[in-house]
Amino acid sequence: MDLWSKKVLGIITHVALILSSSYGATRGEVCHNPLVSNLLPSSFRSSSQLSNSHGPGFAKLNRREGAGGWSPLSSDRYQWLEVDLGGRTQITAVATQGRYGSSDWLTAYLLMFSDTGHNWKQYRQEDNIGAFPGNSNADSVVQHKLQHPVIARYVRLIPLDWNPNGRIGLRLETYGCPYNSDVVSFDGHSSLVYRLSPRPRQVTRESISLKFKALRNSGTLLHAEGQSEHSLTLELEKGKLLLVLGKGRSSPPDSRRLVSLGSLLDDQHWHQVAVEHHSNHLNLTVDKSTLWVQTPPRFTHWDHDQMSVGAEPGPSSLRSVGSNRNFYGCLENLVYNGVNLVDLAKQRDQRVSVKGNVTFSCAEPIFVAMTFTRPQSFLWLPRVTEPSSMGMSVGLQFRTWNKAGLLLTFDLPNQGGAVWLYLSKAMLHLQIHKPGRAPLELTAGSVLNDGQWHSVALISRRGRLTIAVDGDEGATAHASPSFLITTGQLFFGGCPSEASSQECMNPFKAFQGCMRLLTVDDQEVDLIKVQERLMGNYSHLQIDMCGIIDRCSPNHCEHGGSCSQSWSTFHCNCSSTSYSGATCHSSIYEQSCEAYKHKGNTSGYYYIDVDGSGPIRPQLIYCNMTEDKTWMLIQHNNTDLTRVRPLLGKNQHSAHFEYTSEEEQLAAIISQSEHCEQELTYRCRKSRLLHSPDGSPLSWWVGGPGKGQVQTYWGGAPPGSRQCACGLQGNCVDPKHHCNCDADHAEWANDTGLLTHKEDLPVRALVLADVQRPGSESAYRVGPLRCHGDKNVWNAAFFDKETSYLHFPTFHGELSADISFLFKTTSSSGVFLENLGITDFIRIELSSSTEVLFSFDVGNGPLEVGVKADFPLNDNRWHRIRAERNVKEASLRLDELPAAAREAPADGHIHLQLNSQLFIGGTASRQKGFRGCIRSLQLNGITLDLEERAKITPGVQAGCPGHCSSYGSLCQNQGRCVERSTSFSCNCGLSAYTGAFCDREVSANLKSGTSISYTFKEQVVNEPNRSSSALPSPLYSDMSLRAENISLSFRTGQSPALLLYISSHHREYLALLLNKHDKLEVRYRLDSSKDAEILRSKVRNLANGQLHTVTINRLADAVSVQIDQNTREDFNLTSDAEFNGIRSLVLGRVHNSGELDPDLARLASLGFTGCLSAVLFNSISPLKAALLHPDTSPVVVTGTLVQSVCGSTSTNHYAAETTHHQSGQSGSAGTGQPLVNAIRSDSALIGGVIAVVIFVTVSALVITARLLYRRKGLCQSQEIKTVQPEDSPELPFSSQSSSHNGPSESQKEYFI
Repeated sequence: MDLWSKKVLGIITHVALILSSSYGATRGEVCHNPLVSNLLPSSFRSSSQLSNSHGPGFAKLNRREGAGGWSPLSSDRYQWLEVDLGGRTQITAVATQGRYGSSDWLTAYLLMFSDTGHNWKQYRQEDNIGAFPGNSNADSVVQHKLQHPVIARYVRLIPLDWNPNGRIGLRLETYGCPYNSDVVSFDGHSSLVYRLSPRPRQVTRESISLKFKALRNSGTLLHAEGQSEHSLTLELEKGKLLLVLGKGRSSPPDSRRLVSLGSLLDDQHWHQVAVEHHSNHLNLTVDKSTLWVQTPPRFTHWDHDQMSVGAEPGPSSLRSVGSNRNFYGCLENLVYNGVNLVDLAKQRDQRVSVKGNVTFSCAEPIFVAMTFTRPQSFLWLPRVTEPSSMGMSVGLQFRTWNKAGLLLTFDLPNQGGAVWLYLSKAMLHLQIHKPGRAPLELTAGSVLNDGQWHSVALISRRGRLTIAVDGDEGATAHASPSFLITTGQLFFGGCPSEASSQECMNPFKAFQGCMRLLTVDDQEVDLIKVQERLMGNYSHLQIDMCGIIDRCSPNHCEHGGSCSQSWSTFHCNCSSTSYSGATCHSSIYEQSCEAYKHKGNTSGYYYIDVDGSGPIRPQLIYCNMTEDKTWMLIQHNNTDLTRVRPLLGKNQHSAHFEYTSEEEQLAAIISQSEHCEQELTYRCRKSRLLHSPDGSPLSWWVGGPGKGQVQTYWGGAPPGSRQCACGLQGNCVDPKHHCNCDADHAEWANDTGLLTHKEDLPVRALVLADVQRPGSESAYRVGPLRCHGDKNVWNAAFFDKETSYLHFPTFHGELSADISFLFKTTSSSGVFLENLGITDFIRIELSSSTEVLFSFDVGNGPLEVGVKADFPLNDNRWHRIRAERNVKEASLRLDELPAAAREAPADGHIHLQLNSQLFIGGTASRQKGFRGCIRSLQLNGITLDLEERAKITPGVQAGCPGHCSSYGSLCQNQGRCVERSTSFSCNCGLSAYTGAFCDREVSANLKSGTSISYTFKEQVVNEPNRSSSALPSPLYSDMSLRAENISLSFRTGQSPALLLYISSHHREYLALLLNKHDKLEVRYRLDSSKDAEILRSKVRNLANGQLHTVTINRLADAVSVQIDQNTREDFNLTSDAEFNGIRSLVLGRVHNSGELDPDLARLASLGFTGCLSAVLFNSISPLKAALLHPDTSPVVVTGTLVQSVCGSTSTNHYAAETTHHQSGQSGSAGTGQPLVNAIRSDSALIGGVIAVVIFVTVSALVITARLLYRRKGLCQSQEIKTVQPEDSPELPFSSQSSSHNGPSESQKEYFI
């Protein structure tokens, strides 16, 4: 089920719950009756009144009695007006009016509800907004319909703001209807047990609904179980509701399914719960939140025959952990599959058993709490009792999310000093400072910021000081101070801002949270007297309520981010996700290989997030960037050529393919790619492929999204053709058939082709039927899925007028929205994007040639986030914008500049409500439009198709050329950028490298007889370091060098070995070799009359079969040698500094070694066995010339030369940002020799047998020797290929697929 369907289902469920709770309203009755107008004056209470005629009893809407309404004695935010409705009532709306004939009215207020007249709960609207707008005069009525009805007996209104030219004045009315319910109360030791009648199995929807009010944070609400199928438990665990599913009456923990929903459900207020069971899932609803829960197949039907309510289950339960797990509180309207179980218990139905003290009313103790809302909050209490030599005690309960805060402080009377009881790092600390003595410190408890109620006791008796947390279940700490500790005046939560340091000093953070049950010397503090200003003093306190909010429920951290919170905000930890941002919304990975490539990255494994910030998880995928096209390779469980082995009793051979990517990822990759393909191969002998004599298909494959569809055509042929590639091309071995294998010949045949119809990909299964006949042999291969091109990256539109624009449907980003795109322009301003609502809006614009603005309004007033660049943005180069807005903050990033961010209000509106069309490149008023190009526009991970919309819109052109100005630097090593209509390419003609960015080194395997000889010509080696004193000779090109730059990589097990030799017409030379000690030597003979100078490196063990990189630089007589990451070694030559008349460069064996020194001549005759890579001599790449352009280059190759991969990778110095490249992973690339080699060798052996019969024995021996030689070479080549499978993941599978790693034919290269 997709996210939208789940959201809609949750809304429907919530509406149904609201409707079902309205017991008092008959069908068709509107619950909107006035509730206050007929009440007696005794039903009204207030904090104070200006006079008897301003009393609360006169606060009825449209009445003029008394002074025309209620006004308190003083106008401040501690005043309130309360109405007793006489019983629990459903309230749907509230209306206010100013005091008649006056300048007194409210402009904003809070609305509170209660069942008991205590423990008030603030009403909050959808966006967690508590304040209601009030009146603008004394006579007009302002009515607010509650977004969700409230069930309560008492209503309290607290003024927040009023007419500045008057005072608080109020008349009010509430609307609703009577509410009737069936209530049962449990004391923590009682329960009800019901014997249930299982419903028929054809019933596909079952449900449980109830309301509860908890007086303890943990306990079992109900447990239902059947004979054998499963059990269902609803229980509270630290204020959260747990739904536990178990199989059977004694389900082990590993067979249980547990989900959690809700928070702070032990607040002594009613909470609605519903469980709806559908065929394959459950909907769990707690208040306004609904969780969709997938259920295992065994839970398709409820067969409950017993339900225990209010009590912990019997022996079958495995959740009891030594404590009383029974429920303490009240339940209301418990309905199971349409049956009101509370009513059954009240009627003393024989199916109900009562255990313990169960009452059918909700009696609850009164706890008066207070909320410290701000850092300025405090409560001051005077000394209650006289100091006693017997000691003192202070107790309290608190709950908070903050790790730190002052709970209590007081001075030590008559002795000097102070006591602080505070939280630090979520632990309780006691600190006592007394002049002349060392501070006394105690610590107890941990994780006290979990939002649960915790009790604290500070006791000093008979010289022993104790702090205790959570009573017997918590922790204690003790000390024995040498002085008496008694209390004076007490400060809770903090200190008054105007207090002197002698009265109250707080060196710690102020407390924000709730407190209750304050006791001093075992006497409970009457907080109602405090509220009425009859005792003590306070500021910024909400008394008789706990206003704690769980900002992590619901969890706004996306993609599995973990949520933590303080009193005023929350934080998302995204470290275990693949996303970033304040709510873990934005992916840290790119959406395609194409996007990685154009950030300057090279081939390798990358995490691809195909839908960006959407729900699909990132996937590690191999990106082949060696060609002009960028390929994504998705492997499956068998990409090898596989021999079909008949099984007894089975007429068919079937294979199923499981891909490394999940289904949603596969579908998204195929959809957004320009082209996808998958190779199908069938090798056969006496095994037909598609057609039998009667015309029915013998074999088929299954492909496409989901479970796929059966297909009867083969690779290289169009869908529905029932042909192979040869049938389409007309070159099958038998013209009567459309596949080579259908000819049914005894010789080996092959049908291979590419499937390119994206709607039929990927291949999920293959069924081969003609595999059981005598003499039948066959093998198949289904290659990896390969896709190239990202339709999103280059999707662009050009706006050539300021009045032109594109429009799309309304953007839906209510809680989180991310917008990203690239733009280029020559204009200094213009609007990129705009979407409007009634009052809300969102807009991104270029405000000046150096600044981008992101502005929006979600109901808290317009906000702006801007980024200013120190470079011009109207330079006609591509610039990237990424904007994100969520419930926590808004951020804007421009190119790679630091992001700008702005926090959202802690308790403000959070939903972005838009209703107009989305405008791109302009605005609804057609003013300040944008002139230029916009490309790759994505909203919440979904790309808008600008090109398709531009094709039908005047003033807007599809596509946007001119990419080299932005991406030309990606063409490395002297590569040249070439423009395309979409994208660009790099021409590597003047570069020594190859590849998409001229960054791929050219490597080759050399054998002992291999020789590569490159002859220099003057026009090529025209180096700036050429000697100006050299005189041209009529006999040869006199090229003399004062400097060389040489680099190469090699891998070998041979020593000694000659790596490189450069000769001269003057008997001078340069040689690079490994000596017999596996060390590198550089030999220079720059004076033919002297012996060569030998420069020996200290780096050891270079013939160990590992890849080593060598760089040699000479300038005149200074030579430096760098090997791998070792320290550079510097040398100085004593001979002439010029290398005169260079003639040729030789790699491998030197055939003309007559001019060499004897020991060097012996080395030269041995040649080189191993792998050479990226050989560069100044600007000459002899390997590239020999391998890629042997016909147009002055190079001669003798012996065997095989292009290979040594395992080296070119360092990318142009990457725009960090690469998420997992080079150490080889994916699912197979290892070992593929079956294709065995098939080829089988054919070769058969040919050898026939040759023995036909030819003489000598000829047969020659053929056999040749075969062995080929197989040896093949094995060596295979060994080299499998060293680094990440460089070319398909090399082990088939030689055909390896051709994709070759250079593009369009990359023209020239050698002179």
